[in-house]
Amino acid sequence: MTPPRKHNTPSFFSMLKRIAAFVVPYKWWLMLALVLSLVSSLVWLAVPLGIRELLDAVFETADRNRLDTLTLFLGVLVLFQSTMSFSGSYLLEWIGERIVNNLRIKVYEHLHRLDLAFFSNTRLGEITSRLTNDVTAIRNAVTQNVSEMITMSISLFGSFALMLYLNWRLTLFIVIILPPVVLLSKYYGAKIRILSKGVQDRLADTTAIAEETLSSAREVKSFARESYEKQRYNHLVENLFETSRRKLLFSNLFWSIVSTVFMYILVAVFWYGGVEVLSDRLTAGDLVAFIFYMFNITRSVGGFTRIYSALHSATGASERIFELLDTEPGILDWPGAAELTESYGDIRFENVGFSYEKGQPILKEINLHLKPGERIAIVGVSGAGKTTFINLIPRFFDPVEGRILIDGKDIRELTQVSLRRHIGLVSQDVHLFGSSISENIRYGKLDATDEEIMAASKAAYADEFIRNFPKKYETQIGERGVKLSGGQRQRLAIARVILKNPPILLLDEATSALDSESEGYIQETLAHLASKRTTITVAHRLSTILDSDRIIVLDKGQVAEYGNHYELMSMEGIYANLYKLQVK
Repeated sequence: MTPPRKHNTPSFFSMLKRIAAFVVPYKWWLMLALVLSLVSSLVWLAVPLGIRELLDAVFETADRNRLDTLTLFLGVLVLFQSTMSFSGSYLLEWIGERIVNNLRIKVYEHLHRLDLAFFSNTRLGEITSRLTNDVTAIRNAVTQNVSEMITMSISLFGSFALMLYLNWRLTLFIVIILPPVVLLSKYYGAKIRILSKGVQDRLADTTAIAEETLSSAREVKSFARESYEKQRYNHLVENLFETSRRKLLFSNLFWSIVSTVFMYILVAVFWYGGVEVLSDRLTAGDLVAFIFYMFNITRSVGGFTRIYSALHSATGASERIFELLDTEPGILDWPGAAELTESYGDIRFENVGFSYEKGQPILKEINLHLKPGERIAIVGVSGAGKTTFINLIPRFFDPVEGRILIDGKDIRELTQVSLRRHIGLVSQDVHLFGSSISENIRYGKLDATDEEIMAASKAAYADEFIRNFPKKYETQIGERGVKLSGGQRQRLAIARVILKNPPILLLDEATSALDSESEGYIQETLAHLASKRTTITVAHRLSTILDSDRIIVLDKGQVAEYGNHYELMSMEGIYANLYKLQVK
């Protein structure tokens, strides 16, 4: 797997800052949630003082009326605190869910901006993992921990202030232990963050392998490689387990150390508090209230350590998310790019050169003028650059030299969407969606009527086999059209592009999966369509392009020959040799 881009490791707080930027649209809701959480925390701080008064009413004054009044007051106070806590927590979690949903949408939209080079260099499973697993890790941290962090902060500092008020000498036990705990948190937090990112990386690897293997089930079974694939997946899962184990070890070790230290402090507070009560410097109610506040601090510090660990996990995941968002597409609309509102299909290649890797040219010095309505065929041996030639026209890639013009306009000066709206592409590797037949064809024109879909299907000679299915056009064809034959998938793809009705038609081995009879019918349909549009056909079977207006022969990335079939046969060159090999 090739990562989209390499960065210096960003700081913990820079990642949190980037996540926090998604909060801005909900700032007023956030302020309301914070107020509710603040009220809840402040009321909760008053509860131990109420318990102190209640105990003193029993042990110090033996006042039954005061005891009853304080009990009723505490009941109302707890109910009010619970209502505020619920409202604040729910609102904060709602905001967190909205933030993460927006982040997921932003990542998905950004993926659609990236060019084919990115998808060629990155596994689909890796991309899927970032869109699902990584975003989920951020969601868990944001939605579950933000409200707790706020309430625990108030609880921590409020409890500390009230403990000082009750007995400053007892409070020193807490003061002594906090600095080492903070330093310990910083050390373990850094470790947990690194391991959390490692967990997400290993999880992405397992997702990528699973998706890659399961989508290639036919090949796996045909080579009897089930055992090999199991071993490969098991190895990755074990790596994931080991990284997760180390993360859990650090997290739990840290929490165990902190809990143990605080339990010792609690014992010391009980002992010294007992001494203070016996010396009449502290009442029993004061001691119980102090213990309550100490539990608040212990719970808050413990919660902070867990939240700190979760936030580091989230920043590990967000690193991968923002690494993806920071990946710039290689193909961009130029500033001030114009809309292509109408096209006649006039295409020019002016000294075009292209290479995927520097120093390894695929196309060199291509100079061609393809006239409107002309039927052009591209032939040549494998690796000659035929598919690359096709891919340059809709700007899936940009030439490294020269330029391509449509109707006299450099295609880089046009918006990509408007350019591709005027181009129809049918390739050998047909991709269909796992929905119904009608939805797949309608992808060519989203507002098409049922009648238009049927007309396109008939033109592509697909209507007959579609009507043999019990549900006809509403038949679900499965992932990537797995329920259809290769020829049926190809005919649906052709129907889709017929429905689109573009002025420029690119056919990259579009009839390769068809039987001879169907191919003959569709060739007639394509010939009829070609009379109204510029058609460029990449073909290995030369019998399918004999009536092309011009045949361009590519050899080692250059135009070696061009002309019609008879002209090229008379040259007795590359084309003639290819044709003779096929008709033997």
